Amino acid sequence: MKLKKEVVSLIECRTYDYDVVKVSMEKSFENLGGISKFIDKGDKVLLKLNLLMKKKPEDATTTHPIFAKALAEILINYGAEVVIGDSPGGPFNMSLLRGVYKACGIEAIAEEVGAKLNDNTNTIEIKNQEGLILKKIKAIEILKQVDKVISVSKLKTHGMMMFTGAVKNMFGVVGGLEKAEYHVRMPNNDDFSNALVDICLASKPILSFMDGIVGMEGAGPSGGEPREIGAVIASSSPYHLDVVATKIIGLEPTKVPTIKRCVERGLCEGDLEDILLRGDNIENFILDDFVVPEIRSLDLLEGILPKFLREILNGLLQPKPVFIHNKCVGCSDCAKNCPPKVIEMIDKKPIVDLDGCIRCFCCQELCPVQAVEIHRPMLMKLLSKL
Repeated sequence: MKLKKEVVSLIECRTYDYDVVKVSMEKSFENLGGISKFIDKGDKVLLKLNLLMKKKPEDATTTHPIFAKALAEILINYGAEVVIGDSPGGPFNMSLLRGVYKACGIEAIAEEVGAKLNDNTNTIEIKNQEGLILKKIKAIEILKQVDKVISVSKLKTHGMMMFTGAVKNMFGVVGGLEKAEYHVRMPNNDDFSNALVDICLASKPILSFMDGIVGMEGAGPSGGEPREIGAVIASSSPYHLDVVATKIIGLEPTKVPTIKRCVERGLCEGDLEDILLRGDNIENFILDDFVVPEIRSLDLLEGILPKFLREILNGLLQPKPVFIHNKCVGCSDCAKNCPPKVIEMIDKKPIVDLDGCIRCFCCQELCPVQAVEIHRPMLMKLLSKL
């Protein structure tokens, strides 16, 4: 059965000049049917940004503050009350939140436009009847203290999920170290990507905006390189938005685990057939040399060989984290945030027990100095091209 077409707005924007970004946002709302279609005057709206860690805006790890400022001001001028927030990597406490807000430039822009920064670090349990893997999630309490949620993601590659966009952005509503528990409970790529879709469904973002003005390629979501893309993407469907974003970076959408799960669950078709694009021509954006990590399910040989042989060969084929000790500053963030707790600090340097490693790559994701690389065996690289 063909799904109804979902509108995705695509606007060219190649600068973080505030006035230019704001006009792009206004055009996005027009393409989607206007603000009033989604927001009522007086609504309390959460802008759920991607604030993974303390990073400068130019690092392209987090949602750019100018992007957030333009969206917040449009909503406030319309008559909404805006709260900006996220649950970054690591513990969910005010000390960490304040540091991230300040380092990412969000504290300053919130003050400029009159938006509120979320300072509620409580978590609550949310039932999720639509969930396939997660029938309930432990989420940040602010999620249930607002009338509407808008996902404000960053277009980036990802070491475990290949791509992080509007759907995966909602993983940040899971409170603090609870994210690590989800990684441990669901080390299988398919299960974890289904859980990410479950979390997005439970969060119910009314709109999704993606900062694709400058994205990240390579060793994302924090260790890659900034790459100019020049796009502001928006939709009421985070699932269809991600399809458009992956098309732009030359990535087949259904290779991305979250998009593949969405196709399996009837949330999107995984191509442009069920998308009504409004705005600029997608052909003006497509990049055929965008660096995207190849990821395969950890059990590469399921259904091909007996389990005992698969376990041996998968051990040889799996990617693994490699710690660059001469770059390491001994902060121990990798050890503190390792879900299975298999990283030990010895003489202020991380040593990992690969037998217990679940390949979530949180160590790489949260390293402040990019001292963790993901090594993929040559055989795995060859298999990934098949």
